[in-house]
Amino acid sequence: MKKKLVLLLTALMLVSLTLAGCGGGGAADPDDETLKIGIVYSTGGLGDKSFNDSAHRGLQRAENELGIIFEYIEPRDSAEDADSLREFADDGFDLVIAVGFQMEDSLKTVAAEYPDIKFAIIDSVVDLENVVSLTFAEHEGSFLAGALAALVSESNVIGFIGGVDFGLIHRFEGGFIAGAKHINPDIRVISQYAGSFGDPAAGKEAALAQIDSGADVIYHASGGTGGGLFEAARERNIYAIGVDSNQNWQAPGYIIASMLKRVDVAVFETVKALQDGQYAGGEVQAFDLDIDGVGLTNLGEIDVDEQAAADAGDITAAELEAIQTMKEEVTAQYADQIAEIKAGILNGSITVPDWMTEGRPE
Repeated sequence: MKKKLVLLLTALMLVSLTLAGCGGGGAADPDDETLKIGIVYSTGGLGDKSFNDSAHRGLQRAENELGIIFEYIEPRDSAEDADSLREFADDGFDLVIAVGFQMEDSLKTVAAEYPDIKFAIIDSVVDLENVVSLTFAEHEGSFLAGALAALVSESNVIGFIGGVDFGLIHRFEGGFIAGAKHINPDIRVISQYAGSFGDPAAGKEAALAQIDSGADVIYHASGGTGGGLFEAARERNIYAIGVDSNQNWQAPGYIIASMLKRVDVAVFETVKALQDGQYAGGEVQAFDLDIDGVGLTNLGEIDVDEQAAADAGDITAAELEAIQTMKEEVTAQYADQIAEIKAGILNGSITVPDWMTEGRPE
């Protein structure tokens, strides 16, 4: 009888440990000083090779350099956002991070319910004392992307593919169009919204339609949906511009640059500030061109991320060489001009429109 009881208790302990290891995890130990961070990813989840993956890299860096631990949840749809955030708050996590503007309302609700829990939100502003809001000057980085697209285009027709038709994505679109017209006032820009951040098929369909209309360079701000653009670029031999992370290696030789949005840096710095006792609850922190919170990948030489993709076996040596060849033959010649445009934005001689605050023209 005792043997059976021991076996039963052992089985229950194993089940308990297994459950504690799943996303959401167990309650934070009040006697453990190790920071415990919970993050709820945006629609599309990990593997988007863009926005969510960048946030994830920020936490992996914090884990390696700061000794924190983190757990994550990938909601199946936005209806689960509030419950996902609430799960981490219930368990007493030191910081709960909401990834993406679509979580704004959910975070407002949950943060108000848990005033003693610290939160952060990426790409939106929540005016509560226990929330730090992390924003980016996407229009500035997109201006550089638009200028590069116009310089590279031979057809004088370029394209933009957005994910969801929303103010934040309008900011990418407006900056891109303004940058292109800064180079060529007569250039034609075709804009289209796929309606999703996780639908590569819709991205490919939109890209093919734009290519059929003459576009030979297409920029996307659509998360995982952009994977379809890269497929179309390969098939139809046109150029693409990636977003958020360095996506150049996803279609070597066909992606002329990526507009970097350093979500990884924002996440890491927020965690570090918390560890240092400098959590900025109630504040808005802007990551702009001036501090390299946004910008373009290297136009002349192989980037660290591209080399890392080769070292990890994600691309072959030949594909890495294709990236280098593309830079040497296509984008390197424009590096100085793009640098001058960046300087103009920083010194105020070039004004970049912000369609998120100004509204998207009809």
